[in-house]
Order: sequence, then structure tokens, then C-alpha cells
Amino acid sequence: VIMDSTKWDSQSANAIRKVFGSPITTLPSEQPRFDLHFLNLKDNSDLEFAKQQKNVIFAAPLNDSTNTAAYLRSLLSKPVQQLVESGKNFAFPLRNKWYRNQWTLLLTSTSDSSLAHRILDSEQQLLDNIMTVQRQRYQEQIYDRGEQVAVEDTLWKEHGWKIRIEHDYTLDVDTADFIVLRRSLPDNDRWIWVWWKNNVNNIDYLDPQWVNATRDSLNEARIQGTEDSAYVTTEYRTDVISRTITFKGFYGIVTHGRWRMHHGAMGGPFVNYTFYVPYQHRLYSMEFAEFAPRYRKRRFVREFEAMAYTFKADSTLTPAQLAGKLLRKSDEGQQAKK
Repeated sequence: VIMDSTKWDSQSANAIRKVFGSPITTLPSEQPRFDLHFLNLKDNSDLEFAKQQKNVIFAAPLNDSTNTAAYLRSLLSKPVQQLVESGKNFAFPLRNKWYRNQWTLLLTSTSDSSLAHRILDSEQQLLDNIMTVQRQRYQEQIYDRGEQVAVEDTLWKEHGWKIRIEHDYTLDVDTADFIVLRRSLPDNDRWIWVWWKNNVNNIDYLDPQWVNATRDSLNEARIQGTEDSAYVTTEYRTDVISRTITFKGFYGIVTHGRWRMHHGAMGGPFVNYTFYVPYQHRLYSMEFAEFAPRYRKRRFVREFEAMAYTFKADSTLTPAQLAGKLLRKSDEGQQAKK
């Protein structure tokens, strides 16, 4: 965060800390959303250092006398400065300003208090902007090591949807309406499950309460432990945070929280995306969870989110064809049991 050192305890600095540095309370051990480091812009060497950072924020009131404010004015054209002065804009995200995959944010307003209010009022929008960039970065890292193209093709052919699957996941469960992908290591066990429902024409009931009740029912029935009566459930004694989103262009709800093992001592973070694909008349619920007691979890959760955003649904299939796939898969399962 590039800001004059005399402003590090200002209202706008504290607003930046709240938006970008608040603890993620849905992780087993809290970590901040981002690790913040404040830098005073004294000379060109400071500026050159700032330009080399992956994520960088420049923040100052527009007409301030500091070096940061002067630099902001040099970056913003007169018409843009007029938008700031009239209160119509205050945040200017830039992509790849100096380096590939770089995210830069210019924050300015007519006063420190005005800038602080604007930052706090736009919290989710500011976070969504940087998280979009973060997901793209993680996708490059994840799939640079390879991916399970054959499994992706199977999901597409058999079920009418797919996500990009990291190289070391395996397809652990594959039924007519539920699959589990697993990456099982002794000290870092991760799994992804996806459930879907066909012929859905009304989603008026879709809210956080319904999502969590459905998640819990699926986890109890399908994600079980090694001990009798042990299954994954939600840890409701800690934060479970849901919000409505547009997910890949679809209406949905994202939920972050912690799971625990019923009749067991295990637990960890989860992320769930439940969303509706109207051209398929299909409702999806996709959950990512992890048990890794030795590791801090923020990075893994963001990797999960990056994988989720690779989701694609086949728009060439009619709802009747999708239902036919479900029926055929169910029949295959019955035959296998016989």
C-alpha cells in the first residue's frame, strides 16, 4: 500500500486495512484476506520498488501535498480527476500496468474521510476485483503442472458439465447425480463433490438456509468417515458466511465455513457454490473441503475457488437429454450392483 507515512493512521488507511486486511474468520486458524505492507513514497527508488509488486494500491486524497497524491494526479487525466472531484468515482483498478499478471488499484477522493467512506462502502466490489485476478493467477499455477483431461471429458460426456481438474485428483465416486474428486495425501486430504438436480424450473426456495440444509444432508449421506456413524457436517459454532453471487453468469450462493467430523476429531475449511443453470433447467451444488492440520489454509481455499471458476455446462443438451443421461447412469449403477 503506497501511502505517505504521515497518513498510515488515517481514516483511509484504516479503511484499507479493514477491507483488504481483515481476518478470514471461516478458516480454522485466522489469516488476513491479504498481508498488507505500507510503503512511504519518498523517491524514485520507492516508486520502482512499488512497480515490481504483484498487488499494489496507491492511496491519497487527490489534492493532497504528498508525493503519493502527486503521482496519482500524474496517472489520472484531467477528465478523470473531474470525476473524482464530483464524487462520481474514486477507485481505478489497472491490469498489467508494469508487469504481466499485476493488479494495481488507484484510490483517491476529495478528502481523507471521503476516501475512507468510499472504500468501506465498496468493500465487496473492491474485493471481487482483486479476487478475479487472484483466481486467474491460481489457475495458471494449478494447471501448469498438468490436468486430468480424460476425467474432464468423461464428466462432459456422461453428465453434461465439467471443471478443470488438477493433475493429482482422482474420480473417487461417480453416480447418476453425484461425483467426488479426491486428492488424498497423509497430511493434506482434499476433496470436491458435485451434486445436481434436473428439471428445476423454480428456484424461489434457493437461499442460504436451503443451501446449508442440502449440503448437510449430502455430506451426511455421501461423505463419511472410517468410524461408524462418522460423517462430515458443518461447524455452526463458528462463522458460516453466505452471499448471493453471479457465478459464471449464473445466479448462485457461495458459502464459506468450517466442517467437522461427526463422532470424530477432524475438521477444516470448506467452500460451496450452489447455482442454477437455466438453459439446462439444472441446479448444481459444488463443494470443496480439506483436512490439512499442519498447513495454513488460505492458499488452499483460493485454489479451490480458482478450480470452481473453470466450471462449464453443456448448452447443446436439452433438459430432456440431461434427464436421459441421469436415467442411463442410474440404470448402469443398478446393473453393476446386480
